[in-house]
Amino acid sequence: MFTSHCFSMFLFLLVLCSSSRMSNALNDALKKQQSDMLSLGAVVDYTSLAGKKEKVAMDMAVKDIYDHANHRNFPSLHVENSRGDPFRAASSVKTLIEKQHAKAIIGFGTWQEAVFVAQLGNESKVPILSLANEVPQWASCHWPFLVNAARSQNAQMKAVAAIIQSWKWRKVNIIYEDMNPAVTGISPEIIAAIQEVDAEINDLLPLSLFPPYHSLSKKLEHLKNGTCRAFIVHTSITLATNIFMEANSIGMMDKDYVWITTNAITSQIDSLNASIISSMQGVLGVKSYFSTTPKSYKDFHFRFRVMFHLQYPGEPVPEPGTSAVQAYDAARAAAIALMEKPNLKSCKNLTDDVACMHEMNGQQLLGKILQSNFEGLTGAFNFKEGKLAPIHIFRIVNVVGKSYRELGFWSEGLGFSESIHKASKYNRSMSILGQVFWPGGPWSVPKGWGVPINAKPLKIGVPVATTFSEFVNVRYDRPGEKPIVNGFSIAVFEAALEFLPYHLPYEFIPFNGTYDSLVQQVYVKTFDAVVGDTAIIANRSEYAEFTQPYSDSGLQMLIYFNPKRVERAWLFKKPFTTSMWVFTGVINVYNGFVVWLIERNHNPDFRGNIWNQIGTMLTLAFTTLFSLQGEKLHSNLSRMTMVVWLFVALVITQSFTASLTSLLTVQQLDQTTINIETLKKSGAKVGCDANSFVGKYLEVVLGFQPNNIRRIGSGDYYPQALKSGEIAAAFIEAPYVKVFLAKYCEGFITSGPAFKVGGFGFAFPRSSPYLPDISEAVLKLSESGKLRQLEDFLTSSYKCLESNSDDNLDSLGLNSFWGLFVITGGMSTIALLGFIFHYVRERWYRPLGQAQAQQHHAPSVDELWMFAPEMENQ
Repeated sequence: MFTSHCFSMFLFLLVLCSSSRMSNALNDALKKQQSDMLSLGAVVDYTSLAGKKEKVAMDMAVKDIYDHANHRNFPSLHVENSRGDPFRAASSVKTLIEKQHAKAIIGFGTWQEAVFVAQLGNESKVPILSLANEVPQWASCHWPFLVNAARSQNAQMKAVAAIIQSWKWRKVNIIYEDMNPAVTGISPEIIAAIQEVDAEINDLLPLSLFPPYHSLSKKLEHLKNGTCRAFIVHTSITLATNIFMEANSIGMMDKDYVWITTNAITSQIDSLNASIISSMQGVLGVKSYFSTTPKSYKDFHFRFRVMFHLQYPGEPVPEPGTSAVQAYDAARAAAIALMEKPNLKSCKNLTDDVACMHEMNGQQLLGKILQSNFEGLTGAFNFKEGKLAPIHIFRIVNVVGKSYRELGFWSEGLGFSESIHKASKYNRSMSILGQVFWPGGPWSVPKGWGVPINAKPLKIGVPVATTFSEFVNVRYDRPGEKPIVNGFSIAVFEAALEFLPYHLPYEFIPFNGTYDSLVQQVYVKTFDAVVGDTAIIANRSEYAEFTQPYSDSGLQMLIYFNPKRVERAWLFKKPFTTSMWVFTGVINVYNGFVVWLIERNHNPDFRGNIWNQIGTMLTLAFTTLFSLQGEKLHSNLSRMTMVVWLFVALVITQSFTASLTSLLTVQQLDQTTINIETLKKSGAKVGCDANSFVGKYLEVVLGFQPNNIRRIGSGDYYPQALKSGEIAAAFIEAPYVKVFLAKYCEGFITSGPAFKVGGFGFAFPRSSPYLPDISEAVLKLSESGKLRQLEDFLTSSYKCLESNSDDNLDSLGLNSFWGLFVITGGMSTIALLGFIFHYVRERWYRPLGQAQAQQHHAPSVDELWMFAPEMENQ
């Protein structure tokens, strides 16, 4: 504040004390030397601030050349006012060439002005130094005397695109100034830059310099009614002030709006009045940065402000800006070239340098200008292939309060940084520059989107002919009404939209056809997207791009497993053949007989009646299968026989166990060993979904014959087809398999490996701005656990009644051994009946007297048990 007051005081004293005297002396000196001077011309727009700044800068350049010249003669500068009219600019050039004998002419800040005067320069052999930033590459070939003395700022479009990418705005509106659309139109650089960051140009709004008020208001209202809230303003400062004043008045500078200005506007914000700046709060701007030494630019900056105040007293003193700095360098280059003594034969006999300079023609002067090589305010001033080095560094500014603040820099190829020193840290994200003051509030980042008044929703195609309606189901409550679309895929899409940073209106449109033809509708722009159980495969990617998959990927083979329970009841006898069972029993009895015979004289248990001895022998024969009983044997011969038999019995029992285990396993593997090769060799029929890619995959990739492929239109038909043997296997995508097994859980299993194919995804047009956002939303949906919840809900509604029996399908239950239980139970029952029969005979048919005494007495349970030992001894 103190510095500003001191500077103002300095200017005031300087003006009062020396303004008049210096001006008169300078004018007298100029008039005195006028006839001896070389002439330079300039055409600027006095009605614009940029034109005034260019004139001051060119005056300073010519004066600086004179101050450093070795002789008294220096070029004079004649300036004409174009008033922003290309036709008037051409007339001014003609005047400068014919009346002022200008050797070179500088100015023409717009391409429209430059193109009108370029032909005059060609015809008169007078170099035209244009200060327009956007000069086509073909211009120098068509008009050799047209020199582009301004550095290309096309890289600023990449800086603008980097800002858009940093904050993930997917669509932008571009407002540009178009005085002659047939010649210029929108800059192709900005379109290319926007596309490189995967953004989309929502609308292009060309405006003339002075549009009618109602026309500007109407066009801005049209943009306001759309969904896109991000705007790039690429116009002159004059038109930009009208745009922002009107935008502010209709509420387009509120929350969620984004405004970005290019250098032509940003470099002159400091010259705007307070009312205009107040309507631009939150605007982001890109401003050219010149790599000059701080000392040289600081000196120029101070002297420029003094000279501007002297030439335009009463007007606010602006910053020099890009246009003034480039005008200074261009005028300096022309003056140096004009003052340089040419290497001509005609100059050898001339002692006057000025006379020699007059001998130089336009072609020679053009060559010297293109050979310029000095350190200018914009950096090294030298032409390569007729062009100056372009600007690669830009300042990023943010309009706040009464002016703007510099957030940092953007460097081409490096990104954003807080400074441009060697040790500076660069980042692709603008967040490294700190907090930005946004329109409508400083803290929340604008979404760049809004709910439009009359927005057209996205037309999203959904499949109607689905095999599994659990994923997509289209129905109508009444004919002619809006369809009701639901299912797992629809639920995933709607849940993903909740993670988007903007509102996305849409409507579902049913499509009755194959999935391939549905995806092709995106390519022909019938639909804006496809949502459903659409598999991601290569041939569909030719017509659309897919989001991140939201389901498991893979193709699985499903078969029907039918266990043979009838044979399982007597499965225990299958490990041995009938002859083996018979011979085992015979040898067992034989060994028992041998041991009994040897031991009967030593063991009183082996004696008794014949039946008792037979029972002991048989018991001995079978107990040797489980114990040695060596402590009860007295003969070494019987012990030897028992040891050998026990060894053989051990081998037999282990073999029996292994064989039975193998039979149980093989019974299950009989069905699961079905594979691709066995199916193809046997010519078995296989099933797949009717409208999916699987049929083609089975034919082309897996090698099935087309006539062996059965296309099934409903998922509920698979169980019937598999059970009846109509198809031997079904090839179903992994997400469908989960639902199928949840519904039909008995007898159906997957077999073989899963074949790698893409999962389900949502299809969008190529380079769609929504694609990365939806993919990111799907990832967030998965990471949040909500996708898993949707998957669980998809299968939890099915309660398979046979699930308990399926759990025990692989276990050995009662049905596997009931035959053995019948045998042992039957033998025990026979023994019990025999015991009761013997008891009744002994008890009920005793001598008559004892029987009569007890004829009314029935045996009790205790009496039966008391009688048991007696029976055992008999």
